[in-house]
Amino acid sequence: MSDLTNSPCCSASRNENPYAHVTSSIPARSTHRSSDTPEGMTYIPGGKFDMGTDDTTGYPSDGEGPIRKVIVQPYYMDICTVTNDQFEKFIRDTSYVTEAEHYGWSFVFNSLVSSTIAGTVKRRPMETPWWWVVDSANWRNPEGPGSSINRRKNHPVVHISWNDAITYCNWAGKRLPTEAEWEFAARGGLHQMTYPWGNELTHAGKHLCNIWQGAFPEHNTQADGYLGTAPVKSFRANDFGLYNMVGNVWEWCSDWFSASHSNERFDPQGPIAGTHKSMRGGSYLCHESYCNRYRVAARSSNTPDSSTGNLGFRCVQDVMSIDTNIDHDGKTRDEINGEKT
Repeated sequence: MSDLTNSPCCSASRNENPYAHVTSSIPARSTHRSSDTPEGMTYIPGGKFDMGTDDTTGYPSDGEGPIRKVIVQPYYMDICTVTNDQFEKFIRDTSYVTEAEHYGWSFVFNSLVSSTIAGTVKRRPMETPWWWVVDSANWRNPEGPGSSINRRKNHPVVHISWNDAITYCNWAGKRLPTEAEWEFAARGGLHQMTYPWGNELTHAGKHLCNIWQGAFPEHNTQADGYLGTAPVKSFRANDFGLYNMVGNVWEWCSDWFSASHSNERFDPQGPIAGTHKSMRGGSYLCHESYCNRYRVAARSSNTPDSSTGNLGFRCVQDVMSIDTNIDHDGKTRDEINGEKT
């Protein structure tokens, strides 16, 4: 069994080891060949935007800055994170076994664990003791034995590793978004706003995302209506029609994680290698006192084999007939990537 470590955020990691499940192959960039938008997706127009933030509310050590000008091409994106219902169809079709099932355990937030299961828990990360190692916790049984997704079919699937997400993408003919694509989409066409809807966390006293309220990690007032995950279409969509881009569950991206950034500006793909994969969006456990990462520029990471009760994903797909080498100013990809930000 691998060692347990804490991540820099409100998630938890498995240390990869020689016996870890083999990483799935990364799908080729998939292309939708119809003039109609794929079901459950929305068209993201692409364009130039200022990626990242230099705001003092951010975490410089996470590599949120500096602000840099980036170009992304048009693509389609799932309007919601992949649901339990969608993932169940994938499992029925493929008989795939997730990494949480291979390991025989996953991380569950302690407040969600039943008193019966709590008595069986023997391990938890030292620096993030609210994460409990629960035997037999997985996407079907999010809080371990006795829990189920029967009443959560429209909630995001959780306990999904990066490797699991890639396998789903291969099956669905889609792929994971790059960090640049994810952030462009999350911003919804707004310029350098903190959240997908603007700069204020709430509007007229109304909560606009599923995060922690109260004193973390002891007490959640559930002022937003939820202790754990919320249905994927909770709260209003951003101006691109995307739901829950911040809060609810962390979302895997395709990139290897690094706190530094290259000069790549045209559809940046991230580092060519690494140990951790990028995650975006924050989750129902984020709170300003500990993990203010429910902002569109915020980022975190985890090992590709890690799974937790607040970690899911959404997919993207390329748009056919887009010239993958030329941007709107007629410059080549190499010319753009060779320019300074």
